[in-house]
Amino acid sequence: MGSAEVAGEAQRYAERTPGSASLFAAAHHSLPGGDSRSTLYHPPYPLYVDRAAGSRVWDADGHELVDLTNNHTALVHGNAHPVVLEAVRAQLERGSCFSGPVALQIEVADRLTARLAGLERVRFCASGSEATLHAVRAARAFTGRPKIAKAEGAYHGSQDDVFVSTHPRPDQAGPVERPVSVARAEGLGRSALVDTVILPFNDLDATAAILREVGPELAAVLVEPVMGSAGMIPADPGYLAGVGEVAAEVGALVVVDEVITLRLAPGGGQAWAGVQADLSCFGKMLGGGFPLGAFGGRADVMAGFDPTVDGGPALSHPGSMNAWAVGLAAAAATLDHLTPERIDELGHKGEHLRERLRAVAADRGVPLTVTGAGSLLGLHLTSAPVRTFRDTWAEDRELALAVYLGLINEGVLTDPRGAACLSTVTTSDDLDLAVEAFDRVLGRLA
Repeated sequence: MGSAEVAGEAQRYAERTPGSASLFAAAHHSLPGGDSRSTLYHPPYPLYVDRAAGSRVWDADGHELVDLTNNHTALVHGNAHPVVLEAVRAQLERGSCFSGPVALQIEVADRLTARLAGLERVRFCASGSEATLHAVRAARAFTGRPKIAKAEGAYHGSQDDVFVSTHPRPDQAGPVERPVSVARAEGLGRSALVDTVILPFNDLDATAAILREVGPELAAVLVEPVMGSAGMIPADPGYLAGVGEVAAEVGALVVVDEVITLRLAPGGGQAWAGVQADLSCFGKMLGGGFPLGAFGGRADVMAGFDPTVDGGPALSHPGSMNAWAVGLAAAAATLDHLTPERIDELGHKGEHLRERLRAVAADRGVPLTVTGAGSLLGLHLTSAPVRTFRDTWAEDRELALAVYLGLINEGVLTDPRGAACLSTVTTSDDLDLAVEAFDRVLGRLA
């Protein structure tokens, strides 16, 4: 593989997508960087999507692509699923959002508490970022402690407290057994780096040592059963259960971020990983393509949000779009359609796809490690195992971009960072097309 082959994929992309290039140029007149979502940018410019249905999307130039990103896991039933749209249309005729509670809020909360063990009380918000924000606040209020801990490479939203060490550089990150807190962006509040402790993912001994060290000040440990933003890296068997035991030992709460992993099992990622959550956070797929987040957990912890007590709630949770009716209608339909049988089928398809992609790369002599769990997968252009975010530093970034662009050129859409996921409408034909496209791309690059 040489630079000419890599440049060739970029040239093919530019020739194939003049509509996206034109839109991206026009967007700079009113949008800094030409977009409102920084993770979508990649050289030479992002692909503009015009419409989508089922397991396919169509770009601004009319090309049809197999959708293997599903808006970064938000669309567990694919694009514009009729069951979800029917529920949304029916609700829109009744109104979209109101100045009072709706019965749908109770129905969706009951669906969630029935699925997840230990989820006793729930509140709704507008996004996964809001969910983790309020979960952290609840943990601090309940414990009276200031610090939180999270894994290096884990993304839990863009608020200051958790926008730390999501993608640190090697020269910033510190020792592997005691990572340094690194701001993901300028402008974070001064307390973020002081009060956010970073853990080495999948190293239980080192993690336990850090948790015990900061234990007297630790309110919560935030965990992801699969680290999505880091490249769909799953927790090792027993790691999260061990983290939970140490958290209980030091009196900290365990907050499980289910924004990406709710799809992994009927009981969510926490059931898949074998960890007991004190608080859980939801977003992305919960809204079925519409903005919705939720957080909840133990009744005693969530009691801080109760406005009926004397003196009012210890934790205020305002928001005009909290528990908005359209999002709740989409959530009810999404959860009802995500049966245990469909979850099981998704998992089998995901594992089969991971095996096939590994085989193609081996046949082509291209270094590739495929991570993931269930219907989640990550492509890492390295021959070394990928169990932590630091392992991704060994990847060939130039080759990874070429593979991403090459897949688009062949009619397959993944994430610019190599992540992908399946939906319940992803077919065997879709997977065949994706594997064949991957083979052709590697054939040009190898």
